[in-house]
Amino acid sequence: MLLTKTQISEFASQGFLVLKDFVSAEACDRLRKRGEALVQDFDPKGVVSIFSTREQQNRLADEYFLGSGDKIRFFFEADAFLPDGSLKQSKERSINKIGHALHDLDPIFNSFSRTEKLRILSSELEMSSPLLLQSMYVFKQPYIGGEVTCHQDSTFLYTEPIDILGLWFALEDATIQNGCLWVIPGGHRLGLKSRWVRADEGGMRFEIFDETPFPEAQLVPLEVSKGTLLILHGLLPHKSLPNRSSKSRHAYTLHLVGSDCHYPDSNWLRRSREMPLSGF
Repeated sequence: MLLTKTQISEFASQGFLVLKDFVSAEACDRLRKRGEALVQDFDPKGVVSIFSTREQQNRLADEYFLGSGDKIRFFFEADAFLPDGSLKQSKERSINKIGHALHDLDPIFNSFSRTEKLRILSSELEMSSPLLLQSMYVFKQPYIGGEVTCHQDSTFLYTEPIDILGLWFALEDATIQNGCLWVIPGGHRLGLKSRWVRADEGGMRFEIFDETPFPEAQLVPLEVSKGTLLILHGLLPHKSLPNRSSKSRHAYTLHLVGSDCHYPDSNWLRRSREMPLSGF
């Protein structure tokens, strides 16, 4: 077993686990090198898709984003642009994240994501035959890394019943200064607050179940070292603050979904029939 009974019990009660040194420094560096190479090969001409959780609450998501469930696409930081629409700095220092099918379309990300170790881990957390739903490479750029507001993953990746695991790999040290994750311990027991669903008229809208604000006074920071894996319950409220430091905070995230649950078509992330979800 990879997890002790105490760790399994802790995940059930707290909604998250911190596994230090889960992946090697070499594996982190290999993924970083590949992520940076993808950005170097990316031609941003004509592509201005900005990722911002605050923007998602106030606008219709663009089609470039909504069509990225089975592709590798690039999304900019909100603060990356000058008033005339040009980049303040190089594209390498302007990208917020790459998503959302890295684990299926890139061999380096595929080998990192599909390991026997991760299969065993998900099994020990009672997720049988999980499917790999979504992957993101997150840069959290120095000085302009944007805030991710408090949210639950199941708001955006909803299943019936709820059966989502978020795997967050620290590819660099994550500190309060460069925008580490903050979580509400036990907050997964609050229930689902909302869903982000495709609207009949096009675009997206929020379906609200509980208007009570998250108890953000209970948030605690998870400062972790390179190679750490954070496991997040789909209902766990979490966030990250802006990065105004001189150091980036690269991370890779992978979301698993139970193969026996229903994944509604009203979710934003969709796959073509030519690329169905697959497991480990």
